[in-house]
Amino acid sequence: MTSQFDAGLYRWVVDLAARTPQPVDDTVRFFSDYGLGVFAVLMLIVWWRARPAGSAGMAAALSVPLTVIVAFLVNDGVKSLVTEQRPCQTLHTVTLETCPVLGDWSFPSNHSAIAGAAAVALLLAHRRIGLLYAVPVAVLMAASRVWIGVHYPHDVVTGILLGALVAWPLSLLAPRAAPAVAHLRATRLRPLLTAAAAD
Repeated sequence: MTSQFDAGLYRWVVDLAARTPQPVDDTVRFFSDYGLGVFAVLMLIVWWRARPAGSAGMAAALSVPLTVIVAFLVNDGVKSLVTEQRPCQTLHTVTLETCPVLGDWSFPSNHSAIAGAAAVALLLAHRRIGLLYAVPVAVLMAASRVWIGVHYPHDVVTGILLGALVAWPLSLLAPRAAPAVAHLRATRLRPLLTAAAAD
């Protein structure tokens, strides 16, 4: 499958990237390739801050990486069903990033789905960190995938929305695991799960 309805916007972004100073492009490309690691750092911070909180808060913090994994699997399943070629393959544009090989499907964007899921899960686990850091990083990640030329705009918009939609109900259910977390806090895992004397 190929898509052309936002090809003009894609070409405009890629052309803008080609005229942008190299240090800016290098920064965007590095972030696009490795920026998902920011979410791992945020997850660790949320986990650490949940240690003095109740078991429901810790359950929400621990659910974030699991939620992201589920969102990735759902998104990858959709991608395998749709089989949309990358725009850099079908439009033959010069891009900042080496174009993925044929068969490495474009829609929806896995990076964007992971970012969207992480942003929503972090937002529900720790509102301040979610709003100030996770949501802006997710938007920047999605935009960077178009900037470096490996995705159409609709790939990243759909990816971030799909990730968010998968993460939302899972994150709302996470506090129900509080009894299991309370049980674990009475085991040798206690130092990892609490900083309080008792739960």
